This record gives sequence, C-alpha cells and structure tokens, in this order.
Amino acid sequence: MKQILKIKNLSISFPFKTEENEVVHNISFNINKNEILGIVGESGSGKSVTALSILGLLSKNAKVKGEFTFLLNEDEINLSQLSDKEFQAIRGKEISMIFQEPMSSLNPSLTCGFQVQEILQKHFINNSKSFNKNEVIKLFNQVKLPRAEEIFNQYPHQISGGQKQRVMIAMAIACKPKILIADEPTTALDVTVQKEIILLLKELQQETEMSVLFITHDLALISEIANSVLVMYKGNIVEQGLVEQVFKNPQHEYTKALIHSKPSLDIRLRILPTIESFLFQETRNKKQETRLNEENQTTNNKQQTINRKQRQEAHKELYSNPPLLEVNNLATYFNTKTSIVKAVDNVSLKIFEGETLGLVGESGCGKTTLGRTIMGLEKATKGEILYNGLDITKLNKKELRKLRKEIQIIFQDPFSSLNPRILVGEAILEPIIVHKLYNSDKERKEKVFEILEKVGLEKEHYYRYPHEFSGGQRQRIGIARTIALQPKLIICDESVSALDVSVQAQVLNLLNQLKKDFNFTYIFISHDLAVVKYMADQLVVMNQGKIEEIGDADDIYANPKTEYTKSLINSIPKGI
Repeated sequence: MKQILKIKNLSISFPFKTEENEVVHNISFNINKNEILGIVGESGSGKSVTALSILGLLSKNAKVKGEFTFLLNEDEINLSQLSDKEFQAIRGKEISMIFQEPMSSLNPSLTCGFQVQEILQKHFINNSKSFNKNEVIKLFNQVKLPRAEEIFNQYPHQISGGQKQRVMIAMAIACKPKILIADEPTTALDVTVQKEIILLLKELQQETEMSVLFITHDLALISEIANSVLVMYKGNIVEQGLVEQVFKNPQHEYTKALIHSKPSLDIRLRILPTIESFLFQETRNKKQETRLNEENQTTNNKQQTINRKQRQEAHKELYSNPPLLEVNNLATYFNTKTSIVKAVDNVSLKIFEGETLGLVGESGCGKTTLGRTIMGLEKATKGEILYNGLDITKLNKKELRKLRKEIQIIFQDPFSSLNPRILVGEAILEPIIVHKLYNSDKERKEKVFEILEKVGLEKEHYYRYPHEFSGGQRQRIGIARTIALQPKLIICDESVSALDVSVQAQVLNLLNQLKKDFNFTYIFISHDLAVVKYMADQLVVMNQGKIEEIGDADDIYANPKTEYTKSLINSIPKGI
C-alpha cells in the first residue's frame, strides 16, 4: 500500500526553566493512502502534539526534530523544510484537522456558514461568493446537518454540540484534503451522536478516499473506525498493528491496561483496575512471586466481582428504608421568545440513602436541569421535591442555604469551577467557614488536611493553585470541596466525562470508597452508559424531559423496554 505520509525519528521538546523537556521520543510511523490510522493513549502521551507537529501548529518555543515526508501529486515534500507561506498552501487544503472542542474552535462572532466559506475563499480565490455559499450548503448536507441553509446563517451558540462538530468536519473536508487529522472529535459528545459522527467520518473517508489520522483515548472507539492503530505511552510508541491484532492479542502491558480500565458491560468488578495497578500486577507476575503477601491480596480483591445474588441482597436492605429524596410530578419549564421549553416534564422518582441513582440520556434530555432543580439552582415550575419529608421547592432563601450543606454537587469541569487565584486548601476551607463548622480555624484547617488525604492527595497540596494539578487531581479537589460539608446527597454532573479511562477509573473507585466510608447517596449524571451501569443501583433513562425507563441498572441493560433505550445501548462502543 502506498504511504501518503512518512514520519521518521520525530522528537518534540519544550523549554522548561533551564532544561529541555522532551515529550515525544524519536518515534516513526507511516499513514497509508485511503487508510484510517488510530492513535490511542492517555493525556500527556504525546498524541496531540504529534498531530499538531505534522501541520506545523506547535508554539514557536517547541523544538521539533525529524522528517515529515508528504506525498503530493506523486511528489515527495519534506514538510519540515517548508516556509510559513508554503505551509499555508498545504494546511487546510491538502492536510486538515478537526479539533477536540468545537465550541472553542469556532468563532462565536461569525456565522457557521461564513467560517466554512472563508476556507474556500482562502484556497480558491477565483471562486465567486455565491458559488462558495452553494458549496458550503452542499457540504452541510454532506455532513448530514439538518436545515443546512438555516444553519449557514446561524451562530455556533445557536446549534447543538453534535451539530457544531459537523460544522467543524465540513470545514475540514471543504477543500477535499488528502489527509484528515481528527483530534478527539467525539470526546464531549453523547454515545448516539458519537456513533453518528464515527459513521459519518467512515462514510466520508470511503467517498473521498482520503487518509484519516484519528486520535482518542478510547480503545473501543478506535475499534469502530480504524484499520490500524498505534498506542502511545509517555512519548513513545509502545505497540502498533492492525486493530484486530492489537485488540485480540495485545503485546504491551500498557495496551492491556487500557483495554481493562474501561468498565465492563458484562461483569461488575468491586474495584476498577487502573493503569498503574495493572502495570504493577503485570510486573509482579513476571517476577513469578509465589508468596501471596498483603499487597497481592489487595490486588486480587480488586479483581473480585459482585454477583447478582449479592447485588439483590444489598438492594433488599437498601430499599427497606424510607426514601431520602422523593420527586413527585416535577416540571421545570423555560420561557423563550417564541415558545415554552419543557426541560423537565412530569418526572417522579425515589432515591434511597446509600443508593447511586444513574441518570442517562442525550444532551438536552433534561438530566442536568433535573439535578439543578433538586439542588435549588433552578426553580421548579410545578410538582414537589421531598427531602426527608420536607418539600424543598417551598423553602425561602435562608432555609435553602441551610439545605445546601445536605445536598452538594460535583461539577463536570473542575478547572472552571475552582477559583484560579485561590489556594486549593482555601477553596476547600471556604464552604466550611460559610456553614460555621468546627470550633476554631486550626480545627478547620486540620479537617481540610484530613479531607485532602481522604481523596488521595497530600497535605502540601493545600498550598498550591489549581493550575498546578492534572485533570484527575483537579477532579479530586472538586470532590474534596464537595465532601467537606459531609452532605447526605451528592449530584455528580458528568464528573468523569472529560477524564482519560485510567484517571476515570481512579475517580470512580474513589467515589465508591467515599460512599462506603460516609454512606453518601449519589445522583450520577452522565452520557457514558458503560460508566453509569458500573456505578448505578437504579437507572433512570430520560428523553425530551420525560422518564423513558426506570429500574435496576443491570435489568435495563439486559432487557431494555423502549426503542430509545435500545438505541442508547446499541450506540456504546463495544470493542472487538
């Protein structure tokens, strides 16, 4: 097969204080014509900087060594030797890119149509504006955008996340590129929208015969789209080959660990294995230690599963008590200029102390609005929310503030929910001071140290700022701030959706451990159905503001009753 791009001995480093910090170490790989190559690895593995280096989009202080040989009209071009002006003729036209976050990649002050039209005007200067407009509308239809002509004149904030991603794809394929680089193009999307985007990319690739470099941290997703895959870990390629070969017979421990870190749909583990625990266990196995010491026993316990009988017994005890929270005929409506949006419409459910209630559904189904209404962050239009028998929809501001101690929320993006100017310790201390807990400043500070250690952080982390932590650590800080008040009910709103599979496993294990230690009750909101199934006792499927299905999480996954639930479950990437 002909190679359209050859990358040889690529190393990338960035200056750090007085030294060079090398993030990609002498890697080589090829992209074949008419092929989808997947790059998989965790955050920090070097996959995105590798992709950006191909297009010459790294910051000026980056030091890039190596060769990029691009086959253009049967001529071999060394991309690393091109001037900025020469690169502009290639970037967007011959090699284009779909970025991870469409909202921040699209200009909010320009219409969607204009932004795609701009690409065509840049590379095809002889085309008229009306011709380019028609081309853009054709592209919008090609990427299956509804109401293409209407969306041409709309701004990014006026369309959904999946539609924004389709606009980005239309922009990337506008000039019929030879290579399309897709950097985590489905990470923030629902499973159904994710499946649509994956099918669309495959369809476009087959139509245009372009090569695709697909970057993700989800191995199961790679199996749905790619022909070949390479696995990156700490700036090195640790494994590469055909997708089926890598999936069915992984050679490197890190690849095995990535496959095992995702919650299984078939078995329920007590504790999810993380990359670190898996690599540690593999090392021990290689040494063939026969003595089963305490550490080995812990690792074995982590692999134990919860069977159906154990789950039923736990539920029997759980549901024998009165509910902690009861929602009856709840509705939350929003008025727009032209209509009423029924975000939550006639919803009824019960949550019991010590339970995890899973809330799933596509974007716009009302799951986050339901969580925010229970928190008192949105006003209920009608219905009642009984917390320990008290209707919290009728509370005044002072009473609602007291209730906040009992009901807390873990937000989706820990970085934007933490004040960048406040020390992490002070951010955790703040709600403790507001609610006048404990007798002295010294006691409060000691409590914060204790909480930090409880969530797997160190005492010295008290004196650091949010930007000094990784994504997983920031989510732990968000959890620490939430549990500081020792609430009874915690709403987890997409709290692991932006995390890598391994960090996600660590946070899910932490949430389950804290639930065990403090008898927390969780409302777990997510669009990742595999994660919700692992976490939830009871599952609520929402669609267009209403409850589509409610029942035991395992029963709903095994026997979904409605077509909507079936379509959600069928959209989960299963792997090979």
